[in-house]
Amino acid sequence: MQIGMIGLGRMGANMTRRLLRAGHNCVVYDRNAGAVAALTLEGATGAASLQALVEQLEAPRALWLMLPVAVTDEVLEALAPLLEAGDCLIDGGNSHYHDDI
Repeated sequence: MQIGMIGLGRMGANMTRRLLRAGHNCVVYDRNAGAVAALTLEGATGAASLQALVEQLEAPRALWLMLPVAVTDEVLEALAPLLEAGDCLIDGGNSHYHDDI
């Protein structure tokens, strides 16, 4: 399965590693280019922007967000125009679920 991971802090990076070990193809993005570079050395495909991440995923896309609550809305607003009907977005961050619905 091909999965786009957005947010490569402790939770996002470790989830990406687990997915890679399970044989999944992960395309990763983080505003910290060093975090992206580190995971590309472990087998992930890096993306330099949200648009580049979306363009590297086959439709229908599966995107997994592992973001701090402070930037979740900002990233969702940037992603919305890049996605199509049928794409799946998973919010795995630590925000309260009422704040994201």
